[in-house]
Amino acid sequence: MSDVRTVPVALGARSYDVRIGRGLLARAGDHIAPLTRRGTVWVVTEETVARHHLAALQAGLSAGGLSARVLTLPPGEATKSWHWLQHTVEWLLAERVERRDIVVAFGGGVIGDLVGFAAAILRRGVRFVQIPTSLLAQVDSSVGGKTGINTAHGKNLVGAFHQPGLVLADIDVLDTMTGRDFRAGYGEVVKYGLLGDAEFFAWLEEHGPALAAGDPTLRAHAVRRSVEMKAEIVARDETEEGDRALLNLGHTFGHALEAATGYSDRLLHGEGVAIGCALAFELSSRLGLCSQEDPSRVRAHLAAMGLRRDLHEIPGDLPDADGLLRLMGQDKKVVAGQLRFILARGIGHAFVTADVPTGAVRALLADALAAR
Repeated sequence: MSDVRTVPVALGARSYDVRIGRGLLARAGDHIAPLTRRGTVWVVTEETVARHHLAALQAGLSAGGLSARVLTLPPGEATKSWHWLQHTVEWLLAERVERRDIVVAFGGGVIGDLVGFAAAILRRGVRFVQIPTSLLAQVDSSVGGKTGINTAHGKNLVGAFHQPGLVLADIDVLDTMTGRDFRAGYGEVVKYGLLGDAEFFAWLEEHGPALAAGDPTLRAHAVRRSVEMKAEIVARDETEEGDRALLNLGHTFGHALEAATGYSDRLLHGEGVAIGCALAFELSSRLGLCSQEDPSRVRAHLAAMGLRRDLHEIPGDLPDADGLLRLMGQDKKVVAGQLRFILARGIGHAFVTADVPTGAVRALLADALAAR
């Protein structure tokens, strides 16, 4: 296992490891067996992931002495709903899953969020393991214990903090991702460089194209550095009372755009984050917080990676500036009715603030919409 790199998430009694490397599915049983006293785990996945990887996971579990009971859900953001949450919980109850058993979330961010939330509320908390199969999930949603579902009022507004017992990030599974889905996940990778590591952003500018083309060593490094940064922030602020809000760079805008597009394939989450990061840096520049070169550099890299960076790249109609502002007002970062933004004093130097003139945000959105 020398090729596996371990990043600890230090949370006292809730600490766990994120293990990153190639071939982890084939050794999944060896990694998970020490966490459970029973020879069975309960795997919740989705149809696309199951088609590509379920047989490999089952073989890997079996090699480690574990059998798997499997529930397969529909793919897509719409699965993060009350309906499929209830369906998942009822299945786990029918399977007589106990608090000390292990539920495995095997999929991208949708499955990780949904299954983690199901585990959080089942019997007031059942243990679970994340095996993320998308770049976005490996670098972001599988780490840190945020779980939840979407509602008509907005994204991730119902959920719980429930830390996994282990995260297994197998770099090889990224090979079956579509180009668009991989690029969307890359939007979250870029976010880490922009919020707190200018050297990492420069590394991404140099190596991003080769990483996207499939180089596993570069992919492993990008995942590891992203997870290291998230783990450091989560260890300081598990429940987002302060520093953890930095991880939402680009999300205030992005979540509003996702809501405006009905959480559909019109705009994937990572695409919304990428556009949101470009808007956050443009707003920072307009407010005199960073140079005009910084948003240009951000947009140039997003363009080089084939990522969306402008509102005109979102197909279909969008609300006007006031409509988007109303959607932003539903964001989880609202405190006492005041929306907090993650802005930047430069690449790698993000900060959280509520001191943002609404007029400046409205003007930014209006200008971006006028360019459509």
